[in-house]
Amino acid sequence: MIRVAIADDHTILREGLRQLLSGATDVAVVAEAADGDAALALVRGGGFDVLLLDLSMPGKSGIELIKHIKAERPRLHVLVLTMHEESQYAVRAIKAGAAGYVTKDRAATELVDALRAVAGGGAHVSANVAQALALAAMPGANHLPHERLSDREFQVFDLLVRGVSVTDIADRLHLSSKTVSTHKARLMEKLDIDNPAELVRYALRHGLGEASG
Repeated sequence: MIRVAIADDHTILREGLRQLLSGATDVAVVAEAADGDAALALVRGGGFDVLLLDLSMPGKSGIELIKHIKAERPRLHVLVLTMHEESQYAVRAIKAGAAGYVTKDRAATELVDALRAVAGGGAHVSANVAQALALAAMPGANHLPHERLSDREFQVFDLLVRGVSVTDIADRLHLSSKTVSTHKARLMEKLDIDNPAELVRYALRHGLGEASG
């Protein structure tokens, strides 16, 4: 039996996932968390084989949360379930320690197979993500500007293009406003962008963040 913990801040989605997974005789949902801190508490408590993790939650979230989880329990299988389709999110999640990546619009057809794959020690990514991982590993790869951002800078970038203020980003990421402002300045320099409007246009152009709709 594959024991699964679900970490997602939307109650309706967690209930929907429970219903979806109830149809698999070899899968059991044994725990839930509604934010990053609660997810970490579950991880420390153990008792499950796979953590089904949303990338965008209150408190600790995203790539940094995956890193924390893997530091706490290196052998825990993490399967990301997210709304983000852009392969850049998936590549960063896999590099941080996730074993698989499924978009929410494909959960109905892929999720059970993905859980079985990662629980068995394998991986689950789309062909596009596999290609992006391969390209990222090639010497002399011609990376897009946002691919050169650090994970923290990319997280701040993602929140900025979704309209979250520096102060709210600081609260959400448990950082000082000064630190977030520093990340903002560095990422805008790396992207060669001068103002927030250009930042949103860049995100739209590359299909990043909720600015992509």
